[in-house]
Amino acid sequence: MSKPKHQVLVVDDEPDIREVLELTLGRMNLETRTASNIEEAKYLLDEFKFDLCLTDMRLPDGNGIELVRFLQDKYPYLPVAVITAYGNMETAVAALKAGAFDFVSKPLDLNDLRNIVRSALRVAQSPTLTAAVAGQAATASPATRRLLGESEAMQKVRGMIERLARGQAPVYISGESGTGKELAARLIHELGPRSDKPFVPVNCGAIPEQLMESEFFGHKKGSFTGAVQDKEGLFKAADAGTLFLDEVGDLPLTMQVKLLRAIQEKSIRPVGSQTEIKVDVRVVCATHKDLNELVRQGRFRQDLYYRLNVIQLHIPPLRERAEDIPLLADQLCGRLAGNMGLKPPALTPDAQGVLTRYGFPGNVRELENVLERALTLCNGSEITPEDLQLPVASQEERETENLLSGEESLDDYLERIERVAIESALARTSQNKTAAAKLLGISFRALRYKLEKLGIT
Repeated sequence: MSKPKHQVLVVDDEPDIREVLELTLGRMNLETRTASNIEEAKYLLDEFKFDLCLTDMRLPDGNGIELVRFLQDKYPYLPVAVITAYGNMETAVAALKAGAFDFVSKPLDLNDLRNIVRSALRVAQSPTLTAAVAGQAATASPATRRLLGESEAMQKVRGMIERLARGQAPVYISGESGTGKELAARLIHELGPRSDKPFVPVNCGAIPEQLMESEFFGHKKGSFTGAVQDKEGLFKAADAGTLFLDEVGDLPLTMQVKLLRAIQEKSIRPVGSQTEIKVDVRVVCATHKDLNELVRQGRFRQDLYYRLNVIQLHIPPLRERAEDIPLLADQLCGRLAGNMGLKPPALTPDAQGVLTRYGFPGNVRELENVLERALTLCNGSEITPEDLQLPVASQEERETENLLSGEESLDDYLERIERVAIESALARTSQNKTAAAKLLGISFRALRYKLEKLGIT
């Protein structure tokens, strides 16, 4: 018995475009149904089950973005790619923000179209992602569980990663150093249709400016002194996969222009070459800097910022999810002790309390370093506050500096300290509010008032 063909819905009011798409998709052994407007498309969606939708942006009774939003609401499992006018990147970005899987520009590049279709069909066939989007998965996937934490903030991050993995839109991951931005980028790649292709991470701040163009786009032999052979750049190395640009805020302005063109045109020109090379790369970027502020200062191009920041994923700092620290500490202790050939020691309640109250400016990376040092200093059976050697005084000085520099108002500072203390007490008492109030030295009524004021559930 032959395998049923995948069904593709094509929505375009131009008969010639519909015919080209039908022929192209037919040669890929796909079955197509066509609609000339949104009303016809909605009728076909009710009648048939599709694996992919291709829609033009300009339709007689609306536009493609309206259809994208309709599909996101009614058929969230269905990938949709939009067909845009050549050079109209604003429209393409708007479609991606609305939830489109990807876009292809007119005049149609059939190779680009085939790549998009193959990627979209891999998404449509992924049971993990389909279940996550359809709300059938009660818990996060095993892959996203590598991003540890049971706080509401981390549950939202994991859910967002699973949704982002379905698309091809550029993702901007923001967050302080040490929060796990590269891990989040890897998860987006591993859960998506490009998982069997390369994931290429690059630290933009570690490449000398004079070598950047060659590193990103490659070069031809003899194109400059020292170019003794052809070199494949990072874009080509990531072809069909994901390019992760870490610390993208460190890119010089001259390189930002070239990066923008490579992303928009989906092609690169190696140094010394006269011809361009098509590349199919999903770009994920990250930085601990405030890109908005860099744009305001003229140090980061606004057009590149809008192109990279189609969808933003924020990884919260550890101090904003202090309730996750005991779990993180236990997991990290176990892994580090295993690497050292040791039996994992237990953290005493006092040690857990010290960790939970500490602000961790270096986030999870700093927590790992602190525990690695404590494993060396402890007696082998348990870790005490003394083994942690946390710089309490310097932390207090840092908090005072934040206040004096105007980075945080006194009210915000006090509210944050209060929130951390309450969440820590709840974590230590397994969410028992009566016990937490006793631990904090306040009445149950006072704790309930503070919980409502701070929005802690």
